[in-house]
Amino acid sequence: MSAAAPASPPPSPTASLRRDHDLIEKVVRAMGAAASLLRRGADVPPPVIGQVVDFTSNFTDVCHHGKEEDALFPALERAGMPSRMGPIAVMLAEHETSREIAGRMARAAESYERDGSARGELASAMEEYASHITEHIWKENNRLFMMADARLAPSAGRVAADLDAAEEERLGRAGAGRDRYERIAGDLSRSMAGEADRGAAAGPSVEWEA
Repeated sequence: MSAAAPASPPPSPTASLRRDHDLIEKVVRAMGAAASLLRRGADVPPPVIGQVVDFTSNFTDVCHHGKEEDALFPALERAGMPSRMGPIAVMLAEHETSREIAGRMARAAESYERDGSARGELASAMEEYASHITEHIWKENNRLFMMADARLAPSAGRVAADLDAAEEERLGRAGAGRDRYERIAGDLSRSMAGEADRGAAAGPSVEWEA
């Protein structure tokens, strides 16, 4: 008599968000490479800058951060995690910081695409954004999402469905599907491949109370 197949492991409530992070990190590496070129006085094609701004605004912020704010954080609140202090409060504050930096980057990109000006401002904003988001993703992958996977295991299916629904609704606002942003991430990764990052940023050591 053959042994029964082992049961499949339960789905991770944060799997969808981790996949988002993989795409975002590709764009962040391309963003750092573009900033390096600008610092050396080289030109970066305006379409590349446009893709960076599009992805940062519509995927990273509207879609990814929106999924967390609409689905993950409420689920964690229902599981007993406070929203006005601790990890959720930290992440919400960092989302606002990322929006502020992204706004400066978009304004500098408009000037650069129009007449080649604001090169320094654009490079600075891209460097600041890349550093901020790299640290933010590290905190989520290595702290918040580990807490979430433990706390939300009993409702993993519901949380995953809520995240999928939030993604569809948020990308609908942007008028595009996920496949568009997967293509953009791939295009940027290839176009900036010759300007690879000169070392990955080390993640900060952050301790949070569960």
